[in-house]
Amino acid sequence: MKVGVADYGMNVWYGGLYNIEERLADLKKIGYDGTERLEASSPSDAVYKAAMYRKLGADFSTCRGPDVQSGILWTAAFGKNYVWLTVPDNTRTGDFEVFCRRSNAMIKACAVHGIRASIHNHLWQRIENQQELEDFLKKCPEAGIVFDVGHLAAAGGNPVEIIQKYHDRIAVMHLKDVISFEENGEKKVRFCELGAGNIGMDFGKIVKALKDAKYDGWIHIEHDTHLRDPLIDLSVSRNVLKELGI
Repeated sequence: MKVGVADYGMNVWYGGLYNIEERLADLKKIGYDGTERLEASSPSDAVYKAAMYRKLGADFSTCRGPDVQSGILWTAAFGKNYVWLTVPDNTRTGDFEVFCRRSNAMIKACAVHGIRASIHNHLWQRIENQQELEDFLKKCPEAGIVFDVGHLAAAGGNPVEIIQKYHDRIAVMHLKDVISFEENGEKKVRFCELGAGNIGMDFGKIVKALKDAKYDGWIHIEHDTHLRDPLIDLSVSRNVLKELGI
């Protein structure tokens, strides 16, 4: 398995991504193999950045361009195997049947290029909890999963059960921990480094389930919110995985 970073939280902390070479060098120093997405604005930019990753001994697991079709084509061209499933009205109030119909259209378009369109289960979006994820996987049998254990657990689901039942559908793993708290009488969550949460996530069981399933894809650490230098949090999470044999 390769271990990378889904660097959304880093972009929030720093205000953006200004120097991918510097970021990759920093992540390599603390034990990461790369980032989830190669972000590019044009074909030439994608080629330039892919060459930079290779020069630095880093890697990525998918691409994102200025439009969905570019992301699909670049991902296929670089020999990667999945893209995030991206269709309109990915909201909690969106019509489920329409969402699945549109998803199946994108899934079919990706399959032509030998890659799998994969749903990212996510709080506050259309596929949020375990029942919705399982219903979606039945309606869209060729879809993969960008499986986020933190979002699923925060929505009341069981990450280990999903791994055991759908390991052959998992395109990539997102690992994060969860802090649940109350603010002004409202229940909220904050995603954090592994081991810092308070909802009882057992990453030992999650890793064991992945190993038992012979999962050999990417694991990406993602901390949506940092309260200190992201490299400190990411080092903590990387050390947790090392202790678990990854």
